[in-house]
Amino acid sequence: MNKSSPTALNASLIRCHSCHLLCKAAPSLEDVSTVCPRCGAKLHSRKPNSIARTWALVIAAFVFYIPANVLPITHVISFGKAQSDTIMSGVIYFVKSGSWPIALVIFVASVFVPLLKLFLLIYLLISVQLKSRWRPKERTRLYRITEAVGRWSMVDIYVVTILVALVKLGSLATIEAGPGAIFFAAMVIITIFAAMSFDPRLIWDTQE
Repeated sequence: MNKSSPTALNASLIRCHSCHLLCKAAPSLEDVSTVCPRCGAKLHSRKPNSIARTWALVIAAFVFYIPANVLPITHVISFGKAQSDTIMSGVIYFVKSGSWPIALVIFVASVFVPLLKLFLLIYLLISVQLKSRWRPKERTRLYRITEAVGRWSMVDIYVVTILVALVKLGSLATIEAGPGAIFFAAMVIITIFAAMSFDPRLIWDTQE
């Protein structure tokens, strides 16, 4: 980036994190009067403790990721027989039954995307902490992708919820959500908050 390029920080402007209004900064951001004139939110040039909060959420997401994939996500009782399936056993079942598209969607949304998002966040955190100047535009795009695709990991939870709601056939068949579904939903929600807590403007601070 050209060092002579004007920036909001150099122009004493701050964007409100709540309503995104571009505001004039006070001489000192520690001033309690530095609030958004439209919504009243406290103004910050950068998200407070962005790196520490994101690291904490990423680590918590990894902790939840293990039981989410080890514990059963569904319990199926059909004709008196009970069967419990994890995410991967469900993928293997659809592969063996010839339903490759369904297996691919579940694997990508429930296994690949959550891991990819966590590793991308780790990469962005490390690059910011090391004050890397390498390809800031590409890293910013990676962050946007990470923020956008994370919510699609909830596809598996939506499927389980629909099945539990629809398959109510009494003694013939019953589907219940397993403990893995709770850990998986918690993991996805935590990764969404992790992406929200990361401030991509930190990527560009080293360029100035």
